[in-house]
Amino acid sequence: MLMAREETVCVIIAAKNAEQTIGRAVGSALAQPEVAEVVVVDDGSDDRTMAAAAAANDASGRLEILGFTRNRGPSAARNRAIAVSRAPLIAILDADDVFFPGRFRQMLACPDWDFIADNIAFMAEAEPLCQPARFAPRPRRLDLKAFVLGNISRRGAPRGELGFLKPVMRRAFLDAHGLRYREEMRLGEDYELYVRALANGARYTVIESCGYGALVRENSLSGRHRTEDLAALHAAERAILATGGIPPEALPVLRRHCRQIGNRHALRHFLDRKRENGAGAALSYAFGNPAALPAIAGGILRDKAEAAYRRFRPRVPAEAGLRYLLPAEPV
Repeated sequence: MLMAREETVCVIIAAKNAEQTIGRAVGSALAQPEVAEVVVVDDGSDDRTMAAAAAANDASGRLEILGFTRNRGPSAARNRAIAVSRAPLIAILDADDVFFPGRFRQMLACPDWDFIADNIAFMAEAEPLCQPARFAPRPRRLDLKAFVLGNISRRGAPRGELGFLKPVMRRAFLDAHGLRYREEMRLGEDYELYVRALANGARYTVIESCGYGALVRENSLSGRHRTEDLAALHAAERAILATGGIPPEALPVLRRHCRQIGNRHALRHFLDRKRENGAGAALSYAFGNPAALPAIAGGILRDKAEAAYRRFRPRVPAEAGLRYLLPAEPV
């Protein structure tokens, strides 16, 4: 089925203590002509996030601001926004990120998709906002195997980042397959939803044009992952594997990703036990879980090697400008 040009977009923004950035995010969403709704859900902030979002209102009647009295996590906030919105297309915008002008025009020009994602420009917090390079769209289809493989860390290579993609999602597909964010998850909730969508046959298109700017911040909430967050991601991925229906070509890479998350959780759990109860408790956990021993030992050695490397390597100033998630040639 071809994409109908008149279809409109609901932009969903889950926000937690985002007073400094939420106004820019809301403004960039309202500036897109294809946007019919912007729904902000304040996830239990203790700053002026809601007031800052309201200050960005353009009086078009498209902005709705909701709030949770306590923090429930981005998955719950996004599900709430989906429930109250009506536009046929759903787009996620993080509260410290921004849409570049013309983003949805480029995406909606592509036919035949259930999910469509574009390139992401990563912006350093200290750098001024600048426009991205112009890339040809070059649309291609992303299947489950390629998506999961693009999220697997490999030694000597940059860690997988395809889970960072921020696709526009067709509401009808989500509803037809009962797809919503798993509310117990605070890490990898996007990745997990996309895996379930692809396992259900979603046509996922990726274009190289860049319409999304992601702010890279040292104190980003998404950069602080708790042990229980890793446990929830590992449990969710095991549940997907147990449900079945995974295409045979994708099954080995999905199992590999699941093992990698399990190994990260085992190492984090070991370090928690050591910090909270001492080395004896940590060793008791490790030897009581022999399957986790290689992950724990390997993780400790890697951490020590990386710490030594950081300590002795020469300081190199970070490159100015934008880094792009998808490799592309400017036009």
